[in-house]
Amino acid sequence: MYNYYEKELQALYKTQRLRSRDIIDEDMVDFASNDYLGLAEDKKALKKTYKKLKRYKTHSPKASLLVNGYHPIHKKFEQKLCKLNNFEGGIVIGSGFLANIALIESLVRKKDLLFIDENYHASGVLATKLLPKEQVVFFKHNDPDDLFYKISTFGTDARILIAIEGIYSMDGDIAPKEIYHIANRFHALLIVDEAHSSGVIGENLLGWFDHFHLPIAKNHIKMGTLGKAYGSYGAYILASNHIIQFLENRAKSIIYTTAPSLFDIALAHENLKTIQKRKKKIKQKIDTMDQIVYEQLGVSSPSLIVPITINNNEKVMKIKQQLLEDGFIVGAIRQPTVKKAILRLILRTNNTNEQLQTICQKIKEYVHL
Repeated sequence: MYNYYEKELQALYKTQRLRSRDIIDEDMVDFASNDYLGLAEDKKALKKTYKKLKRYKTHSPKASLLVNGYHPIHKKFEQKLCKLNNFEGGIVIGSGFLANIALIESLVRKKDLLFIDENYHASGVLATKLLPKEQVVFFKHNDPDDLFYKISTFGTDARILIAIEGIYSMDGDIAPKEIYHIANRFHALLIVDEAHSSGVIGENLLGWFDHFHLPIAKNHIKMGTLGKAYGSYGAYILASNHIIQFLENRAKSIIYTTAPSLFDIALAHENLKTIQKRKKKIKQKIDTMDQIVYEQLGVSSPSLIVPITINNNEKVMKIKQQLLEDGFIVGAIRQPTVKKAILRLILRTNNTNEQLQTICQKIKEYVHL
């Protein structure tokens, strides 16, 4: 009588959608994680971070940023991010999920309208549930024309906010730069979730704005995470000083949560410096990996995410298991995360070209491409 959710779990099991936590053998070749640049394995950065943290009396933030949790480690990282990305102000936060909640829940005020890409991350979609329905308009994925039409139709008398991702985590596609120009035309606040684009695209590997050489203005907001290319954990928001000050005073997931881990922020700072030092080599490696995938699978990805549509939950799980037996781990993504089941191949730059060629050949064999 206490198995309250047994029927729901059985339904997930029958449709091959039941998730579980599995510890993957570290000897597996990882083509599944968001550790795009392999910095989660950088022991030199780990030692430098530990050494840096030992200089301070405390090694834990102890409280929220606005009580007694703000630390020089936080501030120095924020200043570095602002300088590199040409933003006035910045603030660190515990995760990308919390950052999206902070931005959407606090910045959309009465009579404002939020126009959000239909494929935006689940954290942003969840945040929209905190708003009145009439204030949220979803536009077609990566469709500037649909965005322009809907703003012209619904948003002429309102303050407008637009939310997009630099790179979308499942499709690996890049948001078109036309959305930047639409935001400027309507004097809209533009929120860009750079979780999967920072460290991956751009002349300086700084993400979407950098990729398109777009100047930063006071209506632009950049959110990024540290648990992907930066090889750590946490997140940040970059914006004008005015907006950062507003978030400090209105964003519940900043005000009422403990400040981010000092170790994680310090580690991300070390890894950020490493990316900037190695950016030329990293970009060359990314280009080489993209060429291998194109030669082997006939597809070209603008990011390090290569989705392969399987459209069958049972088959995608079977292929994932076959690859595990071959020593490779890839993502098998199912509903509701995606509409149709996909095999998600991540081109992690610390994997060898030979390993990438091998897994591509095996995917061709198992998927029958």
